[in-house]
Amino acid sequence: WGFVNINLRPFYAEGSKTIGFEIAEQLDWQLPDHVVAPVASGAMFTKIHQAFGELVRHGLVDGAIPRLSGAQATGCSPVAEAFERDSFDVRPQRPATIARSLAIGNPADGYYALQTARQTGGVIGHVSDDEVVAGIRLLAETEGVFAETAGGVTVANLQRFVEQGVVDRGERVVAVISGNGYKTIEAVEPHLGPTYEITPALEDLEARLRGEPTP
Repeated sequence: WGFVNINLRPFYAEGSKTIGFEIAEQLDWQLPDHVVAPVASGAMFTKIHQAFGELVRHGLVDGAIPRLSGAQATGCSPVAEAFERDSFDVRPQRPATIARSLAIGNPADGYYALQTARQTGGVIGHVSDDEVVAGIRLLAETEGVFAETAGGVTVANLQRFVEQGVVDRGERVVAVISGNGYKTIEAVEPHLGPTYEITPALEDLEARLRGEPTP
């Protein structure tokens, strides 16, 4: 048997480095000034940092390792809470947030996420569920990207970081949007009405796409 979060954890965590590689590739092999990424277990956050370090060490990119800041939801924010206390002691929490993909109350790599944020000059923050929904809406309206709740957490924290002066408006900032909104459609249903309603039939879908009325 293979369990992703147990005996296969080293492999899936290592795979998270590809996010860092892709960021560098899409920026024409230059690194940004600041990266804001969601924090659940902390593995992805720390592995993005590791990816940047490997690229710099092998001379594959221009620039220094960027600042990394982490994003959590207030209803499950053990790493952000430890950061606020200026501590590396991550105290477990019982999750109570719509951001279910980030709802890990006892994050295995929380200590390393804190270490990464402090080492690079970043922070780890948290936002309310209402702010998460607002973040999803903002990203959809401005970029046409429908993100899951983790993306809303990232955007909302980024917005707060700018307001707090943590992120400079002149910096080149990358926000990691790691999941599609259709994964967490229930989180936005109470706030947004349906665009269309059709029966579960292919011909009705085709009629709607043609602009024709449907039953």
